[in-house]
Amino acid sequence: MEQIDIYHDGKEVSRVVVGDGLNLDSGLGDCLKPYSHVFVVVDRQVVTKSRAVYDLVQEFIIKAVPVKAVDVSETVKTMESVMDICSWLLDKGADRDALVLAVGGGITTDMAGFAATIYKRGVRFAYIPTTLLAQVDAAIGGKTGVNFEKYKNILGVIRQPEFTYLCPQVLESLPAREFLSGAAEMLKTFIISDGGMYDRAVAYLKAYSQDRAATLERKEVELKELITAAAAVKAGVVSRDQFENGERRVLNLGHTFAHAIETLSQKEERMPVLNLNGKDAGMTHGEAVAVGMVMAARLADELEKSGQGLVNRIAGMLRKPEGGLAEKLVADLAACGLPSESPYSIKEMAQVMRKDKKAEGGKVHFVLPKAIGSVEVVDLTVDEVVKLLK
Repeated sequence: MEQIDIYHDGKEVSRVVVGDGLNLDSGLGDCLKPYSHVFVVVDRQVVTKSRAVYDLVQEFIIKAVPVKAVDVSETVKTMESVMDICSWLLDKGADRDALVLAVGGGITTDMAGFAATIYKRGVRFAYIPTTLLAQVDAAIGGKTGVNFEKYKNILGVIRQPEFTYLCPQVLESLPAREFLSGAAEMLKTFIISDGGMYDRAVAYLKAYSQDRAATLERKEVELKELITAAAAVKAGVVSRDQFENGERRVLNLGHTFAHAIETLSQKEERMPVLNLNGKDAGMTHGEAVAVGMVMAARLADELEKSGQGLVNRIAGMLRKPEGGLAEKLVADLAACGLPSESPYSIKEMAQVMRKDKKAEGGKVHFVLPKAIGSVEVVDLTVDEVVKLLK
């Protein structure tokens, strides 16, 4: 079992635990020992699809731990769902000593974490993420949020969980498309700060795309190492900038464009965002992030051409691929089974980006890749972006 600590002002505020096994006799049981009043919120679909999660829920029920199964999709990621969790906590007698344990993907952890944050002015909470996307991104760092008036994560807070328990084995039951959706966030993390791990991740995902079952069986250790490395990168960034006043903004690589795609998808239903229960056709969040990263790379290229380029690129120090970074990303994403083109024009996306929660003073913080392993935050107006990417 490996532990990655998250700090704020020199004090440990949370931890990410990478364990083997998802039962109360494993490392998860050790994580839960300090807490005597646990209340479990679990994604209903995960219980039916994952034997490991089903068995864990049965263990909780046998021990008389209250369990609430919730339906999960972007359309129910709302304040109404958060209030429903709060009502359940109140009905079950949860007091200030409660620990709300969220078991599921990023939507589940977002809703349960937000509910715990506002219930009785804040009770403790922890996460067991069951998707790759949540294990490498959504469940680490303390951001919680829900959608409001069709805008992604516009209501929320930053508050750290007691712990996040990562069990790579639970990913074996994930559909391939959902796994690859999370893989886009993993690639994003390595584009930000670790070119060597990026290459390893691309190689793994190429193999996964060609033979899912064999890759999961033969490369279990490698997947665990990739997840641990991605979690460590994010934990480090969060430790240095918990409340996104500076460095943490780099974690939004691709997300400004991605959120615009998702918002337009929900509004117009031309390309509805995939419900992770698999019922709708369209883009998952991770697929939208993959597209967003390519758009960010193209924006960086256009800034270079316009003379507003990213500063001080020293030849030989950064791995700037021949043919341009955007073209490399397109090729890598295709080999990994991920998309790279938006179903919407930049003018359509601009209307949404103007209301992006990262907008300040008429400008938006765009995270632009300089090379694999290096990014820069550039403040641009949406009109400037439209002009460059038209």
